[in-house]
Amino acid sequence: MKKRAAAVRKLYHAFIGNEKSAGITLILCTLVSLYLANSGIGESYTHFWHDDVAGKPVEFWINDGLMTIFFLLVGLEIKQEIYIGELSDIKKSMLPVVAALGGMLVPAGIHFFFNNGSPTQSGIGIPMATDIAFSLGILSLLGKKVPVSLKIFLTALAIIDDLGAIVVIAIFYSKGFFVVPFLVAIGIFLILLLLNNLKVKMIFPYLVLGGFMWYFLLQSGIHATISGVLLAFTIPFVGGGEQSPSVKLMQWLQLPVSFLILPLFALANTGIVIENDWMLQLGSVNSMGIAFGLIIGKPIGIVGFSLLGSVLGICKLPHGNHFISFVGIGMLAGIGFTMSIFISLLAFEDEHVINGSKMAILLASAASALLGYIVLSLSLRLRKTAVIEEDDEFFAEE
Repeated sequence: MKKRAAAVRKLYHAFIGNEKSAGITLILCTLVSLYLANSGIGESYTHFWHDDVAGKPVEFWINDGLMTIFFLLVGLEIKQEIYIGELSDIKKSMLPVVAALGGMLVPAGIHFFFNNGSPTQSGIGIPMATDIAFSLGILSLLGKKVPVSLKIFLTALAIIDDLGAIVVIAIFYSKGFFVVPFLVAIGIFLILLLLNNLKVKMIFPYLVLGGFMWYFLLQSGIHATISGVLLAFTIPFVGGGEQSPSVKLMQWLQLPVSFLILPLFALANTGIVIENDWMLQLGSVNSMGIAFGLIIGKPIGIVGFSLLGSVLGICKLPHGNHFISFVGIGMLAGIGFTMSIFISLLAFEDEHVINGSKMAILLASAASALLGYIVLSLSLRLRKTAVIEEDDEFFAEE
């Protein structure tokens, strides 16, 4: 019995310690959700997420409550990158910043092109996002052959992309605005900054005040999940060592976010009832804007802006990598999933439009994952069999 328990523990630790696991878990939850929504218990399954808990539906507590913790983790990761990561050096940070800018503006422009003046114009932010867990999960499937510089670039790109999506949510997807609760929330944020300035290292006071800030931001009309990012930037970093409150909290949150919060989000929001006219839905201007934005707009925006930034001397491209591998990374960034679905829930109220958006996101993300994997596999083969060609001069350091 003890041997069996030890074997189970070993398998458990091997699974959660594998960087592919979070992406695999999300895929499985999405498939389960799709299956249940279209099975004999589909109506009950869909209704469950709308059941009332403490005056709000279950999906509210997931999308507005638990997802705040996801945003807190994203904020902590952004903070770490700024202090000691890829964003700590101006020259290094400019490449993912420029790339992320292109990866947001071009897809948004494509969606706007299809939807300008239509009722679905508000979905412009949907194809702007990159899913960190999925994109890094697909990249990890290629194993240790992937150059570290590309992994670092994709991670920094996805983190900046998330920051951009957070700003978009705060500015464009907050509904209504009430001054008094907003001022109270700002007051709490200032108290949190004061605690940081006074070098208070206990995490508990920050979390309690962060909970109050979440409540008052919710009452103000600004999307409450933003409180997670604001809270992250007030928690002391203190050098970024193992004893840093910021690093400790980030480590504590990795497992519940990857294996509880995001899977719950997938279960609650990807239960799409596939209707007979689902192919027609994909032909709508909104679905085309999302699909073309993610599949085509992302790689064009990322690669195009990066090359332009390199030519203008704003940034330098990754050293020693074949050009095609850079294109593959741009394709992987087209995996929108979590943040794209999240924005679609904020952008629309019509259930039919939301379902169409989700279907477009799922199919476009799957296509981006497949194309990115194929292109990166090809680039790694070229890397093995060929000497660096002329195109790679673009990537050489000066």
